[in-house]
Amino acid sequence: MVRMFSIALISFAVLLAVLTTATFIGTLAIEQRHPPTGRFVDVTGGRLHVRELGDPSAPAVVLLHGASGNLEDMRLALGEKLSSRYRVVLIDRPGHGWSERPGAEAAAPSRQATLIAEVLDTLGVARAIVVGHSYAGSTVTAFALDHPQRVAGLVLLAPATHPWPGGIAWFYTLTATPVIGELFARTIVLPLAFPLLEQLSRAVFAPQAMPERYVERSALALLLRPSAFVANARDVAALYDNVVRQSPRYAEIAVPTVIITGDIDTIVSPQIHSRALARTLPNAKLVVLPGVGHAVQHVAADVIEAEIEKLVR
Repeated sequence: MVRMFSIALISFAVLLAVLTTATFIGTLAIEQRHPPTGRFVDVTGGRLHVRELGDPSAPAVVLLHGASGNLEDMRLALGEKLSSRYRVVLIDRPGHGWSERPGAEAAAPSRQATLIAEVLDTLGVARAIVVGHSYAGSTVTAFALDHPQRVAGLVLLAPATHPWPGGIAWFYTLTATPVIGELFARTIVLPLAFPLLEQLSRAVFAPQAMPERYVERSALALLLRPSAFVANARDVAALYDNVVRQSPRYAEIAVPTVIITGDIDTIVSPQIHSRALARTLPNAKLVVLPGVGHAVQHVAADVIEAEIEKLVR
């Protein structure tokens, strides 16, 4: 019995070593395949990865990506399109893409908003239209609450802004757990999830089709690196408590705000989030897209551009 237990223990240790090595090698390969495309801006406790497009003298539009992504998603969906008329600032949220994670408190939307304000200070952007998709809806509203003088208008795309029933997926909870989560991210995640990236991404776009070569062009595999996967999980795991704290303040947001959501979004409920937010904000416009799911930034780029133009006027 003791011998069998020893063999099992050794086998388990060997398996962990193999998975850890595979993750390490896979991480290096992913980073070589998808290097930084912008520059790094120093913020308190670290640095954030930023990419700018368009004329620096044009009105500024800041684009913030949702969970499980990086700035390339918003560049593909909106950044290149908007850059002909605006100064576009794309930011990898703390711990995502190529941005560093300046401390555990970076999981709070309010802290992310403060770090983004520091980036804009460095770039010389005094005021901007701030656009956020999904999770970043919480960051954008936190930015408007804590830095109202910096906001010319808000555009919220399928935003996550309010407490919701039902909890979160098990792997977020597991990965956000100290020690166990780190072990999970450094062994199993990349080897298991990498072959499924295409399939998982299609589910996010449903019922619309995913753009051609989206996984490659969006550098989505950067998510599977242990540090990014843990940061993403901690963002999501902490989101409920964070929106419980900040949602009672939403009536303070007086700037013009456009909320755009798909009416069949099964990832972020339009009723719980977008419609509730539109009822609360004193200067909000709600746009509901019939037959559209969660990826509104890709499906309705023309609608979003038109709403931004109205805010800039």
